[in-house]
Amino acid sequence: MIFSQTSFEKQRQWMVRTQIADRGIRDGRVLEAMRSVPRHEFVLEEFWDRGYDDCPLPIGEGQTISQPYIVATMLERLALAPTDRALEVGTGSGYVTALLSVLCAEVFSVEPYASLAEGAQAALKRLGYNNVAIRVGDGSAGWSDQAPFDAVLVSAATAEVPGALFEQLREGGRLIAPVGPAWEQELQLIRKIGGQREVARLEGCRFVPLIEGTVGSG
Repeated sequence: MIFSQTSFEKQRQWMVRTQIADRGIRDGRVLEAMRSVPRHEFVLEEFWDRGYDDCPLPIGEGQTISQPYIVATMLERLALAPTDRALEVGTGSGYVTALLSVLCAEVFSVEPYASLAEGAQAALKRLGYNNVAIRVGDGSAGWSDQAPFDAVLVSAATAEVPGALFEQLREGGRLIAPVGPAWEQELQLIRKIGGQREVARLEGCRFVPLIEGTVGSG
């Protein structure tokens, strides 16, 4: 199948208008970032024709790239500033990493699967997202050498938010994660206020489970 950049551009604009803006996302910076980042570049080539569909897509290792709307929701709720330093738990394909790269000053991303980390790193470098650092490791442990962070985005389901991630938040920082059992979660936005957790429970969602520890590329 032959694809053109013009076709992908039209699909991307359509995605943002119908799947995201029309569903209530209002943050102009988030909308512009999603208009600019080519989602199809972060899925397997066999799925390029579905790169802007309103659903998750497989990326290998039993993992998925998340539905665009849920990504936009998480980014909007984090209320990211251009000067923020962000930690991402679960690099996956690198798509959310690229969006964070546009929205923040620095992005640090941890991925347990070496093969996915390598693929994401290559895609991000090829597309010019240069304010990103990725390492293979246990995302639940965060990245203490680079803490504190203004924002933490967890791209995998966890029964409870790991304490290390909250500890690595700057005072006043925000953390968003899908929290709950494997079959269904709710998004939770957690703020660090006076060193304590201030939790807002948002909408329901479903993510692949957070994997603790480092996984080889096989």
